[in-house]
Amino acid sequence: MLIGELATTSGLSRETLRFYEKLGLIHSRRLPNGYRRYSPETLTLVMYIRTAQQLGFSLSEIGREIPRLWQGAVSDADIAQVLQNKLADIDQRIEALQSLRDDLAARLASACPLRPPSSTSPHPATMADGSTRGAARRA
Repeated sequence: MLIGELATTSGLSRETLRFYEKLGLIHSRRLPNGYRRYSPETLTLVMYIRTAQQLGFSLSEIGREIPRLWQGAVSDADIAQVLQNKLADIDQRIEALQSLRDDLAARLASACPLRPPSSTSPHPATMADGSTRGAARRA
């Protein structure tokens, strides 16, 4: 299968396929005329890569699993464990983002968004004598 056929069949651009090849995710054989020839199994692999990306896996993460896939060394239980680990990672990121959102919302509700909500320290622009920076210039 030539790169154009693979691109059409997979729905990916030729540039994407070349990028995957550059990363070592897929491989082709060069014909005497310089064209890339892909094995029929490459379509299955490309579809796996697309699905994994849609599930939140990076190309680096995908690349670590591809050799095992080609060797047939990945069981359903292995895949389930990888997905469970990714789910736990996503849950941690959601928790961190929720914490960040809560902090931002609390800051917006305060008189000074730059001061932490529980802070009793003066505003960053307030000097030790209670005057504000730039007050002398305004006077």
